[in-house]
Amino acid sequence: MNNGCLRIIGIFLAISLAIALFSVAWPILLIALLALLGYKIYEGVYFHGSKFADIKQRIATHIKDCNELNEHIESLKKVQLGIDQARYGTSDYHDKSQWKFKRSELSKIKSAPYVYSCSRTICDNSRKNPMQYVCKYFGFKADSETLAVFEQMLNDFLAVEDGKKGLMAQRSEILSSLSDEVPKVIQKFSAKRLEKELGFEEVDLSDAWYPKFVFQYVSSGGNASTENVVTMDVPNTEAMVNYLNDRIKWAKSVARQRSLMTRALRKSILERDKYTCLNCGVSVSDEPHLLLEVDHIVPVAKGGLTSVDNLQTLCWRCNRSKGAKLDVA
Repeated sequence: MNNGCLRIIGIFLAISLAIALFSVAWPILLIALLALLGYKIYEGVYFHGSKFADIKQRIATHIKDCNELNEHIESLKKVQLGIDQARYGTSDYHDKSQWKFKRSELSKIKSAPYVYSCSRTICDNSRKNPMQYVCKYFGFKADSETLAVFEQMLNDFLAVEDGKKGLMAQRSEILSSLSDEVPKVIQKFSAKRLEKELGFEEVDLSDAWYPKFVFQYVSSGGNASTENVVTMDVPNTEAMVNYLNDRIKWAKSVARQRSLMTRALRKSILERDKYTCLNCGVSVSDEPHLLLEVDHIVPVAKGGLTSVDNLQTLCWRCNRSKGAKLDVA
């Protein structure tokens, strides 16, 4: 028996088996389909009903507060760093050679603000001294202005981490308070829609937003490539703060007055101020999930130093209001 006959017999047996299984399973499938349809109708009726509308109206203020905090957290993520490697112009490189299939690595060439195309030696060495190489090849000078940028970035990143934890705890607390009012079946099978219908905005809990500096090597022949990515997360941002501080030649008077914005300093300011906003007086004892931030009383842009006597604790609402006033000014 040849392969063609075997293939036909195999197809015939597979079709026969599928028909047999369907004839047995179709009543079960029909019941499941009807159950799903019935639940969807029940779900729609519940979310458009007066009882759910009353719940939504009653907690609207809490939902609004959560969403505003979420917006504030997202605003803290927006950073602009480094020299733009695309400032020299960009181009689209295509390999038109006859042996293109042997040069697959050429497709990895990137043209982006935080990507530096370099030799293999630079790419390899950037693994050993990432902060030194980021400064050298992305145009960061070891001066007080650059240090202030990274200190503010670190301060914001720490606030983001605290804010995300507090935000999710606050959302969970609100949903838990509704556990006796919202039907269990809705809580179990429609949890995502419940949050959306209540008005919660989506929260980004990923770490993809951290700035990344990429050292990229692609051989001229297109047959080899390496890449080193330096992600400026909290540990690396703090490492950059320390690296820059070690290389700045401070005047003695400034060195005595200035502190270094680190996790330790931020914590010490919060503890000194008893985890209380010095503007409105709200504290974590009033709001357990309150986001508190460390703020420069006199902004760095106006000559203020990162020093203990120029730092204060503000809640995120007051800090956001202060920032808005400074932007207007």
